[in-house]
Amino acid sequence: MTALYIDADACPVKDEVYRVAGRYNLPVFVVCNSWIRVPTDPRITLAVVDEGPDVADDWIAARARPGDIVITADIPLAERTLAKGAQALHPNGRLFTPDNIGGALASRAIGEHLRSMGEITGGPRPFAPADRSRFLQALDAAVTRARR
Repeated sequence: MTALYIDADACPVKDEVYRVAGRYNLPVFVVCNSWIRVPTDPRITLAVVDEGPDVADDWIAARARPGDIVITADIPLAERTLAKGAQALHPNGRLFTPDNIGGALASRAIGEHLRSMGEITGGPRPFAPADRSRFLQALDAAVTRARR
């Protein structure tokens, strides 16, 4: 059965994931470094992991399987997810694929390099209502692919 994993720290689309999971009767694992409120639903599991770099990512990557969907803005976690045969979906609706993950990693590395040199890169653009709509469509499509 397809499971949904949310890299939940700062994820703006948790409520949308819960709605889609309810529609398809899918389990959801909400993974974060500190307690957050999740709906009381037997399909939803809150996994609070230790603080530290990549602890939540490691938890998700160790459990994701082919057919699962991981919702994350973390590009290295998306790469690990794809390597496990699962799908990786950015909260803005962009699907990470084997064809685009290399470019995403390269862009991330360039941004880190520029920031290490003191450049101000501006960060990601603000999350917009269109992103939420695009995410819902992409998640629905990902669930459909996973269930085939």
